[in-house]
Amino acid sequence: MQDHRRAFINGLLNLAIFLETHPDVPVPLASVAIRAFPAAGSDDQMQAEVDRVAALLGIEIDPTHLPYGHYMAGIGFGPIRYEFTAILAAARARHAAQHSYHGCIQPDA
Repeated sequence: MQDHRRAFINGLLNLAIFLETHPDVPVPLASVAIRAFPAAGSDDQMQAEVDRVAALLGIEIDPTHLPYGHYMAGIGFGPIRYEFTAILAAARARHAAQHSYHGCIQPDA
């Protein structure tokens, strides 16, 4: 896990250096979100992990995503945002149900 973390951080740093030294290379006009998720577990376990990360970030849970079953904390660095999100069981079940027929129905030509 530490190797992945170090590789991820090095990748971000290398990208920043590359973009800084190649000013003709375009960057996104829109904000960019880097998303991470807790290990699979019960809703309570995943929410506790999001609470732990929110405390490390010094922020509170973002209530705007709760109606969608996303228990999330996020912090911005200019146009870059780091988000740590637990997708709760009801939201995962709803998504699975909505997509259960994907690819099974063929419209008439």
